[in-house]
Amino acid sequence: MSDERSRKYSSPVVDGVTRAPSRAMLRAVGFTDADFGKPQVGIASTWAELTPCNVHIGQLAREAAAGARAAGGKPVIFNTITVSDGISMGTPGMRYSLVSREVIADSIETVVAAEGFDAFVTIGGCDKNMPGCVMAMARLDRPSVFVYGGTIRPGAGHTDIVSVFEAVGGHARGTVSDAQLLEVERTAIPGPGSCGGMYTANTMASAIEALGLSLPNSSAQEAVGDAKAEDCRRAGAAVLELLRRDIKPSDILRREAFENAITVTIALGGSTNAVLHLLAIADTAGVPLELEDFTRLGARVPVLADLKPSGKYLMSELIAIGGIRPLMKMLLDAGLLHGDCLTVSGRTLAEDLAEVAPYPAGQDVVRGLDRPIKPDSHLVILRGNLAPDGAVAKITGKEGERFVGTARVFDSEQRALQAILDGRIAAGDVVVIRYLGPKGAPGMPEMLSPTSAIMGKGLGDSVALITDGRFSGGSHGFVVGHVAPEAAAGGPLAAVQDGDEIEIDARERALTLRVGPAELARRLEDWRPRDGEKRGTVLEKYARLVQCASKGAVLS
Repeated sequence: MSDERSRKYSSPVVDGVTRAPSRAMLRAVGFTDADFGKPQVGIASTWAELTPCNVHIGQLAREAAAGARAAGGKPVIFNTITVSDGISMGTPGMRYSLVSREVIADSIETVVAAEGFDAFVTIGGCDKNMPGCVMAMARLDRPSVFVYGGTIRPGAGHTDIVSVFEAVGGHARGTVSDAQLLEVERTAIPGPGSCGGMYTANTMASAIEALGLSLPNSSAQEAVGDAKAEDCRRAGAAVLELLRRDIKPSDILRREAFENAITVTIALGGSTNAVLHLLAIADTAGVPLELEDFTRLGARVPVLADLKPSGKYLMSELIAIGGIRPLMKMLLDAGLLHGDCLTVSGRTLAEDLAEVAPYPAGQDVVRGLDRPIKPDSHLVILRGNLAPDGAVAKITGKEGERFVGTARVFDSEQRALQAILDGRIAAGDVVVIRYLGPKGAPGMPEMLSPTSAIMGKGLGDSVALITDGRFSGGSHGFVVGHVAPEAAAGGPLAAVQDGDEIEIDARERALTLRVGPAELARRLEDWRPRDGEKRGTVLEKYARLVQCASKGAVLS
């Protein structure tokens, strides 16, 4: 494959007498004479030793490179950053998590465009590097394939990272001993891979496959094993076929593809972060998508998968019965997916799913449409005087659908967590954690530590939590995040006081501060913005550029 079209971007870099210096540099990194006539395929790796989600991705990148090489391309591996949500959770470092999504997209765009790659493969394994990879694919609009790094295997006793967070709450309650806490800490994370429930990584992997940007089954494989290695090799070969056929992300990322991704996310009981990331990916791709689209689709799409955090099973158990493909076939046959959407396989979604067999008889990981876990979406978009621009709740139905309680207000996640662990939060309280939105933190950190502490303390069915920050996909309970406008922008959340009554009504899709309009207006008139970050830091630049959570927290 050496025709001019397949080398549209690399040809200006390496062809002709004047490009001899470029070729000389490339020879030093392994290019041969023959390589200069091949399409160049970038392999964007998110490898790092700092998290189990990504520690194995260096080898996966080499597998993808082998696939591209065998298909006639010249692969070039390069790295981008990642940060670990699970490690930084509950600390100031967690503010950098969502920021990293933009840095990753920027860095992949920079390398691919600067080096003149004709096509590329991205490999992500943790919450923010996955949408960051896809946003770069949408920006560059060159033939490209996303590969998911794969899920972790279960820890001892069917445990995972959320088991550890909740054990901390149980320890504070007195139901988990020092020895038990140490044991779950030592055994819950047995090796490489992304967090094992239908948390954000597995949710986004499934959503990206439903979008059509990864090959069939890429989302439902364990991180370690032959299946994932083969997936990487197939991706390396597939991107050369996309290049040959000139199929680009803009050919795939139609509005209908985003509706497919939302539908699959709902059916799997996926993370609230999918709302934020799909809005951001759509914005990058120039596809209109709004919070109301989640409400519209959620009215007709049920929750079918009984997966953690609110369910029983881990991703490895979904993989064992066939992954998400039988679920997608079920949804397609019911008219809930758009089958004519193109995918990176070069076929339509309907063609990809045509030969998919149903789940084995007797399994109860995924229910049929005739007996859903919840008949409509668990992702509930709320509005009201506390969230005029919207908020996102994760209501599976197990928590109930309405909560009225007394506000306990905190301007810091750490202070809220300590109050929960110290027993200062009681049944009937609504924990309000504010100044943690995209501008306010800055960076919109996740609240897995306080939500897990609430569950561990045995308060999951009697305490609610509201924040302008985000939730980990591992959070469950009566939780509402993404409150917009955020407190740092002078949103109504800034006016809440201890003792105020707050109502969360999932049926009416309402989030209400039971304070009169005049009193609320008076409080907001007295409000003053807080000091910002030190100028010149990445957090200060992010706070200056970031848009509202209801717009996906994209940069303007």
